[in-house]
Amino acid sequence: MTWNVLAPIALLVASNVFMTFAWYGHLGSPQRALWLAILLSWGIALFEYCLAVPANRIGARVYSVAELKTMQEVITLCVFAAFATFYLGERLTINHAVGFAFIAIGAFFIFKGPLGQA
Repeated sequence: MTWNVLAPIALLVASNVFMTFAWYGHLGSPQRALWLAILLSWGIALFEYCLAVPANRIGARVYSVAELKTMQEVITLCVFAAFATFYLGERLTINHAVGFAFIAIGAFFIFKGPLGQA
């Protein structure tokens, strides 16, 4: 596998870790002032963009835009599931697993390509 194939995946995983903390990390400290949570979130999001933009630029060389977006969504769900479980202490249920499975099925069809000609 080449750099252009693997780099977008690695960069999207890293960017999603940052973005998950930017969006949901403040929930672990609800006593913190809202304005401070917003400022910290924006600061974290800056690093996320510094990873996501190159991920998409590099990835566009070998993936379609639909594939890049699908990859990003699947990675987001995986990162979020781990974050919610380990950082926020939430339980994932069978409903979550079923919902994630449907999204994975959708991702399969995005990467599979055309099923037939109309």
